[in-house]
Amino acid sequence: MNMQTQYSFDVVVVGSGLAGLSVALHLAAHRKVAVVTKQALLDGASNWAQGGIAAVLDAGDSIDDHVRDTLVAGAGLCDEQATRFIVEHGKAAIAWLIRLGVPFTRDASSELGYHLTREGGHSHRRIIHAADATGHAVQVTLEQMVRSQPNITLFEHHMGVDLIVEEGRCRGLYVQDEETGHVHTLAASDTVLACGGAGKVYLYTTNPDTATGDGIAMAWRAGCRVSNMEFIQFHPTCLYHPYAKSFLISEAVRGEGGILKLPPGAGKDAGKRFMPDHDARLELAPRDVVARSIDFEMKKRGLDYVHLDISHQPPEFVKEHFPTIHATCLDFGIDITKEPIPVVPAAHYTCGGVVTDLAGRTDVAGLYAVGETACTGLHGANRLASNSLLECLVLGRSAADDILARPARPPRELRAWDESRVTNADEEVVITQNWDELRRTMWNYVGIVRTTKRLERAQARIELLRQEIDEYYANFRVTRDLLELRNLVEVAALIVECAMGRHESRGLHTTRDWPDTAAEALPSVLGPRSKT
Repeated sequence: MNMQTQYSFDVVVVGSGLAGLSVALHLAAHRKVAVVTKQALLDGASNWAQGGIAAVLDAGDSIDDHVRDTLVAGAGLCDEQATRFIVEHGKAAIAWLIRLGVPFTRDASSELGYHLTREGGHSHRRIIHAADATGHAVQVTLEQMVRSQPNITLFEHHMGVDLIVEEGRCRGLYVQDEETGHVHTLAASDTVLACGGAGKVYLYTTNPDTATGDGIAMAWRAGCRVSNMEFIQFHPTCLYHPYAKSFLISEAVRGEGGILKLPPGAGKDAGKRFMPDHDARLELAPRDVVARSIDFEMKKRGLDYVHLDISHQPPEFVKEHFPTIHATCLDFGIDITKEPIPVVPAAHYTCGGVVTDLAGRTDVAGLYAVGETACTGLHGANRLASNSLLECLVLGRSAADDILARPARPPRELRAWDESRVTNADEEVVITQNWDELRRTMWNYVGIVRTTKRLERAQARIELLRQEIDEYYANFRVTRDLLELRNLVEVAALIVECAMGRHESRGLHTTRDWPDTAAEALPSVLGPRSKT
């Protein structure tokens, strides 16, 4: 019996992070909206974001300073027009969140009445936050709003399979209901990809399990350009512990005085503060500099980790500013008020993505991309800390405004997903094996420091994996694991292709074969492969 169904909406939003929920809430009064998410609403990367949201909120700060800091961090590759647009709309975006009731940390002595912290690469305190769990505070507030909107229909535990493009326009997408396994059709006048990044393409990542590059891969297959995929930001400080699943130690720990030191394994240099050997900005250097410095020290000395120490600050200060980090580390037997935190770099943020304009529009009519899935030009070759949530808010609003500026088109009847030719897979171990091989290949060959030979090895292995997965996809019933693996292989190939085409070292892309920075900064842009 065919259990497939077509559902029709004005707009389908794929993803339930800050970008996706922002779009949905701005549309809800005027459009019938569906929000599709692979797990529950709070399972994306936005919910994990600790640091905060960068915005010019103090009289001592300025739009020009925030733009300048972003351009410096982006190593010449930021789009200045996009950067200025996003920064200029920052204060209004924060005001919207405050009106919705987001419980930002207050400070009666500050101009705005809220505490502003500082992070690496910023010349001012401009990070508004909710203690050290900003993403969670924002997401919980927005989730409550979304669930109360009669015009928003939630498809939790539904996985996007592929976009439906007919006559040059995106008409919606296929989604798989994880509970039943059936693939349904969601028809829509407009479709918004807000699926987050692709951190799970690497063996070690701070990202949640949902970050498998689904939006980037679906848009690429639909005919969109992608840009700057080689710029994968590795967060410098992820908790190193056998039972800690990629727990992030916020940039703000260094912003509030945390010091990076060599651990006991460094012998006579144990306890030495090493950032003075690498950059004049010390621990407040941009993330790419700090991650490379840690990577250098670990490889040079054969270390498994380094130490991040904030125990010199008063215990009350540490507990007040970092309650989540303090409590989590305590669970693993580490009291950060008394001892240093063992940390390692881990894949953290996808600076590139689907090429969009400042309304979130992609190359395909009726298709938008926002948040980490998109590449607006804001992040350039290296994202400035806490600019990502800002981009989610500003572009989420901008995309919604663009959609509302035109009358909704009535969705058409679309072809159903064809399940007749496939059977249930009898070799699930193939998916597990390929998933592990892909992530290890990317970690070993396409990591923080690269070489042409390593990239060539990665490309050869990824192509073999792609062939095996494509064959599997053609012959067996789809599952979430298979769909995610298919998307990760697609994204891995795009990362390697962009990296091989960049014959210089810039921002997050460091290669020993091209150590110098080119005189002209040019984005990497890949057009869709010809469809046969």
